[in-house]
Amino acid sequence: MDVAHRLAADGAPAGTLVIANEQTAGRGRGGKSWQSSPEAGLWLTLIERPGDTSGLDVLSIRVGLAAAESLDRFAAEPIRLKWPNDLYLDEGKLAGILVEARWREQSVEWIAIGLGLNVRRPEDIESAVGLEPGTARAEVLGELIPALRSAAGATGPLDTGELEEFNARDLARGKTCTQPAIGRVAGISATGELLVALADTVAPFRSGSLVLEDIQ
Repeated sequence: MDVAHRLAADGAPAGTLVIANEQTAGRGRGGKSWQSSPEAGLWLTLIERPGDTSGLDVLSIRVGLAAAESLDRFAAEPIRLKWPNDLYLDEGKLAGILVEARWREQSVEWIAIGLGLNVRRPEDIESAVGLEPGTARAEVLGELIPALRSAAGATGPLDTGELEEFNARDLARGKTCTQPAIGRVAGISATGELLVALADTVAPFRSGSLVLEDIQ
């Protein structure tokens, strides 16, 4: 991510891709950091320079949908999504997404779309999973990048088809959560908000982390 931002600041065009062979200082939501073994996964950042930023609020979700659809062929079962930016197989974490934008006054100069994916299951993280044994990183990359670029070019809120696809893959829908509120997950809105059914209403949440009773 840091290298991508430096390249973008120096004028790197949309579509520029930065790939790491390993991570020594991974970065996620809330400042979380971790390390990743060499050649065990794909850690990449894609630079985009959208002329229309009306889809920015739902970009992380669109990227997740695109990634899940493109990775299904390398997994034993359909890949699930956990709002706002995680991909799961069964109940093990497969990948995470981090989208960062850089602004100049009221305009977005560029967007960095970061994705970390376990191609092989990390041996030191019990809750993590990987793709099917024998999956080639280059083949995964060839499927992922066109999908991510297409997601980055989409505009406006999520459409009906995207909402239906997310609902079909939603790991959390119908489950009890403890954050960002205590309630039952009721899906997401077209503008990317998490919907949580409380005692007498359904409340939308724009930010924060989703913590389920049985899945972190």
